[in-house]
Amino acid sequence: MQKQRSLLALIFVLIIAATTVIVTLPTRLGLDLQGGSQLTIQVKTTPTIPKIDQGMLEAVRRIVENRVNGLGVSEALVQTVGEDQIIVQLPGVNDPQQAERVLGGTAKLEFREQLPGTEAQLAIERQLQQELLAKQAALKTTPNEAAFKENQAALKRSNEAISKLYKSSELGGSNLKDAQAQPTGNEWNVALRFDTRGGELFGELTKNLAGTGRTLGIFLDERMISSPVVGVEFAQTGITGGNAVIQGRFTAQEANDLGVQLRGGALPVPVEIIENRTVGASLGKDSIQSSITAGIGGLVLVLIFMIAYYRLPGVIADIALLIYALLTWAAFVLLGVTLTLPGIAGFVLSIGMAVDANVLIFERTREELRAGKTLYRSVESGFYRAFSSILDGNVTTLIACAALFYLGAGLVKGFAVTLALGVAVSMFTAITCSRTLMLVVLGFPELRKPEWFCPNLSKTANS
Repeated sequence: MQKQRSLLALIFVLIIAATTVIVTLPTRLGLDLQGGSQLTIQVKTTPTIPKIDQGMLEAVRRIVENRVNGLGVSEALVQTVGEDQIIVQLPGVNDPQQAERVLGGTAKLEFREQLPGTEAQLAIERQLQQELLAKQAALKTTPNEAAFKENQAALKRSNEAISKLYKSSELGGSNLKDAQAQPTGNEWNVALRFDTRGGELFGELTKNLAGTGRTLGIFLDERMISSPVVGVEFAQTGITGGNAVIQGRFTAQEANDLGVQLRGGALPVPVEIIENRTVGASLGKDSIQSSITAGIGGLVLVLIFMIAYYRLPGVIADIALLIYALLTWAAFVLLGVTLTLPGIAGFVLSIGMAVDANVLIFERTREELRAGKTLYRSVESGFYRAFSSILDGNVTTLIACAALFYLGAGLVKGFAVTLALGVAVSMFTAITCSRTLMLVVLGFPELRKPEWFCPNLSKTANS
């Protein structure tokens, strides 16, 4: 009896802890429940790559997925559609333009050496570019679309003119190991770390420029974003150590976005965002309400059935089922599981699995009672005999969940995770909670009536 009291105390502590977690921590919701952004990316061919095969599409998908992970979006869905498209769903992202910039940019990084004798021309071109950028910022607030496009074309010509003042080097984005945003006063820079070969190339490049007054051009997608001057003190060895800093007077968001693009790598082929859609929160609220209504309705029907058919054990099963639902929900919140509609479906299905375990136990208990065993021995035998069947059923379900998680994507993975967690918790509630509560009930003489456990039992059955 002391063991049952200890287990009962443990269950009570778990209930309090689960309630605390649910009340204090928010439940993370997916795109279909909380809204967000959905982008459709069109993968385009080039003269050197006239056809997009599955290998190329998968390469683009991996790079886009790396960039999504850099954004820190939970439960994002990145999957291929058809032969040349990729769907990206970003729950909770309310700035689709920012997502489009990060995911659709090619992020081709190059380090170039300024040509001798071009200092004066570069100064003129940079001044012109600054004026065009200021004008572009002003035009964004006006409805003059023609003037905006004309200014963009002038900016493109300016970028091309500046590009011609530099010669390419072997050092590029392929030599990067890491890129991170870092604050410098009121501005943000992007710190770069190269691989061994990249460190050597950077040292040679800075050695050639040190003390000459010519600049090191850092180009992103054919646009110069920084042009630092290398000091004369590096004329002997260049800048060694394999580290560099892009000083582009970035905002925190711009520096972080650029770091994400560079870490994710350059896209092997051009892409175009052909659809950028925002999923409203009103759809999510409707979905949540419908799911809650369906879930509560189904749960109430199950609770009524268990009491009507199994009598006292049914009441115990209902209590264990409520504990199961509470513990599972707390596990979702604590582990950061993002709930989607398929995820909720997995949770509801796992409730069915939890009920199934109790049904097996109670049926085995009834068989033992009909065989003439005492009530206590029937309950113990019922749990013992049903355990192997419960274990087999749950293990096979967990294997299916593992296959869905590793072979599926996005929402399918969410379904697999919620179902697997639910099955694991149901094992605990069916074997520990139900058994403990049943044995505690048997400790009260007024409740130790076999007919309350098996209605059709013969009057001659032992108690």
